[in-house]
Amino acid sequence: MASSIATQLHAPTGVLLVGSVPLDSTAEVFRKACAALPHRLQRIPDGETGKRNYFVVNQVQVFAANPWLLPQRDPFGQPLAVYGRDTEPKNDIKLLPTGYDDAALDSWLLFRALRDQGVIPAGSRFQVSLPTPVNVIGTWVIPKYQAAVEPLSGHPWDAAVEFGMLEGVQVPPIFLPWFDNVMESLMERHKRLAAAVAPGVQLGFHFCYGDIMHRHYIEPRDTRLLVQMANSILAQTDRHVDWIHMPVPKDRTDEAYFAPLRDLRLSDDTELFLGLVHAHDERGTRARIRVAQETVPGLKFGVATECGMGRTPADELDSILQISAAVSAPYA
Repeated sequence: MASSIATQLHAPTGVLLVGSVPLDSTAEVFRKACAALPHRLQRIPDGETGKRNYFVVNQVQVFAANPWLLPQRDPFGQPLAVYGRDTEPKNDIKLLPTGYDDAALDSWLLFRALRDQGVIPAGSRFQVSLPTPVNVIGTWVIPKYQAAVEPLSGHPWDAAVEFGMLEGVQVPPIFLPWFDNVMESLMERHKRLAAAVAPGVQLGFHFCYGDIMHRHYIEPRDTRLLVQMANSILAQTDRHVDWIHMPVPKDRTDEAYFAPLRDLRLSDDTELFLGLVHAHDERGTRARIRVAQETVPGLKFGVATECGMGRTPADELDSILQISAAVSAPYA
């Protein structure tokens, strides 16, 4: 059955690795990605291995000098060890280094060495995946101080908490905005972040509905908010956006989910990646591709997973890479 479905499809071009990969080292990530997805990756992340593997969980370190900023419990509901050392401000807010810059520089040196050796194809770009400040502040700062902390946050674009805010998810403090006019305010923040990226550096946005214990914080009704966010970013940023990524839940093989994509306003040189690859489900992946293409004739896109894979079991990683290669076409 899978083969008969495949003959009816125009294979999507290219694969995007969203960010985290469940391997032990950066070198292993680079080697495995290139071997498993030949000619399908224009950008390769370092896999966010080690302490970076669970999105912004490790960013609690940024606020260690000011424990009164922190909630009593972490995102998993566990008591936070550093909470309670001080319960009221005793000094000015001081944010400690995020560590993202050091990790990126270390990974870049390895990326360049493997590219020089021919392990990584010439012309490939090193992908640095960063959360927006809204994600870090929403996760780790109690509502009372969020507005005060945000101007001090100097790191930049993985947008997950933003969609919880737009969907009205009631999980305080993570998804409660500390600003009015949520969509407009988020657009202004994304515009500033985009402007901070140097000319000549590619820029992409990963839209996300979360992956807490392999579950979304809310199930998207369709791609309407994703399209609205993408169109706003593309219209309002003062620089080029090279790619947009949108998630596709495993059970969404219906036209209703993909229908809002008819209103997506992409330029010819901005790639769309749909996160419709799910482990051990090649047949379902091909079905999601077919429905997307039938719902929006002429839609061009590459494939990806819904979210990063940092917490994915090894057998699922192998399945995801195999399916991604099987259902996609290489870049010309």
